[in-house]
Amino acid sequence: MKRLPRISEAEYEVMKFIWKHAPASTNEITQQLVRTTKWSPKTVQTMIKRLTDKGVLTYEKQGRVFVYTPLVGEQEYVSQESHSFLERFYNSSLTAMVTAYLDDDSLSSQEIDSLRTLLAENSRKGGS
Repeated sequence: MKRLPRISEAEYEVMKFIWKHAPASTNEITQQLVRTTKWSPKTVQTMIKRLTDKGVLTYEKQGRVFVYTPLVGEQEYVSQESHSFLERFYNSSLTAMVTAYLDDDSLSSQEIDSLRTLLAENSRKGGS
């Protein structure tokens, strides 16, 4: 798997909108994020530029409007971040992470049941 650029939490908020609405113009992105955050239009535009500079977004000029499209898929990015988190905090051990959540009573009965179901399905499919 190729290594994707790191993006900040704020940049991730921009990407969530673009992943959902791509292709999206600067105005669409800015209008939405100004409504749902406390950011100024200039802040949103700065984050769009950073994401473009990082190679996460590309753009096309359509008349006087810039339209942005992601170069990185949402699932691909989330998967990388999940693996990085697991590696950084749990020495790449999923068992250690789940144990920490169980020890802290951070998982509800419903979440535990969901995990059991996922593990059973993975086992039936021949997962490792």
